[in-house]
Amino acid sequence: MHAARLIRRHTLEPADNRRLAHLCGPLDAHLRSIEAALGVTLARRDATFRIDGARDAVERAIALLDTLYASAAAPIGERLLQRVLAEMAGSKSRDAAPAGADEPIVLHTRHADLSGRTPNQVQYLRQMLAHDITFGVGPAGTGKTFLAVACAVDALERHGVQRIVLTRPAVEAGERLGFLPGDLAQKVDPYLRPLYDALYDLMGFDRVAKAFEKGLIEIAPLAFMRGRTLNHAFVILDEAQNTTREQMKMFLTRIGYGSKCVVTGDTSQIDLPKGTDSGLVDARRVLAKVSGIAFTDFTAADVVRHPLVARIVEAYEAARPTAA
Repeated sequence: MHAARLIRRHTLEPADNRRLAHLCGPLDAHLRSIEAALGVTLARRDATFRIDGARDAVERAIALLDTLYASAAAPIGERLLQRVLAEMAGSKSRDAAPAGADEPIVLHTRHADLSGRTPNQVQYLRQMLAHDITFGVGPAGTGKTFLAVACAVDALERHGVQRIVLTRPAVEAGERLGFLPGDLAQKVDPYLRPLYDALYDLMGFDRVAKAFEKGLIEIAPLAFMRGRTLNHAFVILDEAQNTTREQMKMFLTRIGYGSKCVVTGDTSQIDLPKGTDSGLVDARRVLAKVSGIAFTDFTAADVVRHPLVARIVEAYEAARPTAA
């Protein structure tokens, strides 16, 4: 049964052409983003909007227009708009959330307002705080790595751990690394760059540099983990879909006392040689019922990058061939 549709006209007050221009964005780009996110149709004449859609979506669109208009004294950036849209979409599930799920999670990073923007992101944060080993599995742009690094920074700031260890497999290394210029660290650096970027965003360049000097942060290829025991550390394995079964077992058994481990990956982007099983896929099957290990599955609805990213993910999911 289709939800009842509603057409409403809503006028923004007080009239201010500059605020209106900031709200609409260049060539009404912000309005198109609102339409795509809420499933409504917006038509505008001056400061009056005609909103067409499901009743609940229309009410949300009106509330969103009022909120954005009130904060439109300066141009509204795409990042801010997407955050507001994601928060509004995530609020749909709050009534069905378990007891205590509405309690805020405050992380000590450079971003005072850092929090989960979708129900799955909030669940992911809670699982990382409550479990020693957490898996975050899903498509690009869902915040798997960024939120994991944020929790690691928070744990370091609170002295919950003594150091942060970040690692990822250099799948395309092999013999080809030998043709790249520089020493080993310079050869593997491009594979680890996303982890550096997250740290710089969450801590600032100077503090990250000092943390490296003091040994509080370590970034290394997965191969360097063999034979180690990591005590009192927050350990993150990124791009875990590109580990083999043996590498995944090796990594998970490095975890020592007082440590937390987060494994992130996207099983739709496996770059292993043909015929090689993904350690992430295998771990999901083997460890599904192991106590103390949590799994969060992200979907296109959790993408917080450019709105096109979510639509690209959905298109590829729809085109994926089904198993015979």
